[in-house]
Amino acid sequence: MTFFNHIKRLKTINLHPAHILVLGFLVLIFIGTCLFMIPAATKDRHHLSLIDALFEATSAVCVTGLAVVDTGTTFTLFGQIILLALIQLGGWGFMTSGILMFIILGKKIGLKQRLLLQESLNTFSLQGIIRLLQRVIIITLIVEALGAIALAIRWSQEMSWGQALYYGIFHSISAFNNAGFGLEADSLSKWVGDPTINIVITSLFILGGIGFFVVADIFEKRNLRKVSLHTKITLSFTLVINIVSTLIIFGLEYDNPGTLGSLGTTDKWWAAYFQGVVPRTAGFNSIDISQMTLSSQVYIMGLMFIGAGSGSVAGGIKVTTFALLLLALWSVVTNKEDINIFKRRVPKTLVFRALSIAVSGVIFIFLIFFLLTITEKGAEMSKILFETVSAFGTVGMSAGLTMELSPMGRILITVMMFIGRVGPLTMAFALAIHANNKAKIRYAEEKILIG
Repeated sequence: MTFFNHIKRLKTINLHPAHILVLGFLVLIFIGTCLFMIPAATKDRHHLSLIDALFEATSAVCVTGLAVVDTGTTFTLFGQIILLALIQLGGWGFMTSGILMFIILGKKIGLKQRLLLQESLNTFSLQGIIRLLQRVIIITLIVEALGAIALAIRWSQEMSWGQALYYGIFHSISAFNNAGFGLEADSLSKWVGDPTINIVITSLFILGGIGFFVVADIFEKRNLRKVSLHTKITLSFTLVINIVSTLIIFGLEYDNPGTLGSLGTTDKWWAAYFQGVVPRTAGFNSIDISQMTLSSQVYIMGLMFIGAGSGSVAGGIKVTTFALLLLALWSVVTNKEDINIFKRRVPKTLVFRALSIAVSGVIFIFLIFFLLTITEKGAEMSKILFETVSAFGTVGMSAGLTMELSPMGRILITVMMFIGRVGPLTMAFALAIHANNKAKIRYAEEKILIG
């Protein structure tokens, strides 16, 4: 049965779009797991175990970057191509990839598919949804191609053109989709002070992380004053967080011999910039994360929890959610009834959704963290929490615990990566009996004491 037949069958089943998205990602993960278990996918011709294959497939589809095996030395070219395909499909999203096949084959896209696409891209309405999808695909391919060329030119200075081109393509796709997978065991540490690598890689994952809607909005309006409120909030908060994070990492790690301490002043700034902007989106690293100070790791956990832009390939609660919670808090503190920013008023219903997303994220993190403290005997609590938050934010940064996880620990982190990709709120909807059921009885209101 083809993909399209499955979609047609879904029309006759009363499923909320969130349910279908969850099922779609599960199908991609299942396919990836099966492919990784083929002996031809690994260099030693011994297939990965079921748990390891499931972990790697989930990490790729959920564009996380956490790995229990070294990508460059474990997978063959065939295995790495599978990994890239899963990253691209996972980055686009299940329905984006499916609708793309509809367009290519000239099939009619009905209301059901448009609703699913709206849920997948996290947009406001169905209006112009197909046009947005087309722009998403075109922008993705153009940006990834330009990134691959720039990286290939740089890497051709130290390796053959064929290898440099492959490195460029691999890292460009991985970076733009915020996956964080690399072909070197130490990620990008070899090029910690290289301006080209730092600028190209960060530009790719920042573009992928601000969200497809933002990129399309800028492309269409071509004037930052005319863009939507969502775009303004995403860009402004992203800029502020990136600048502040660079300064904080620079200050906290300046004298640390395991990270910035041994670098020259210029390289210190490049490393601080890279590690300041990467935690909210991708899982690359140019310094050893396990050697960072505890204060830096705690701050990075905060960045990973926040995440990047809504409707992007990144995880976390999203920067607009974080911004809205701050604005709501400021309104309460200043005793203002409305939540205003950029001369616009934000609906209070969005505050409840932002609060639901943040609280559900905290609950999921606590549950997985608690279970990991049981399964990972002897592991440092800070490392367990770091891996948990990294999986939730689909960031992929590791404090050195991932490859040492027990089989049950790997399963728990796999679950956390999946939850982080589909979104805490979407997961909550998918687990609900019926998302659209409304209470038929409305009870009397009574106040309670809080705080």
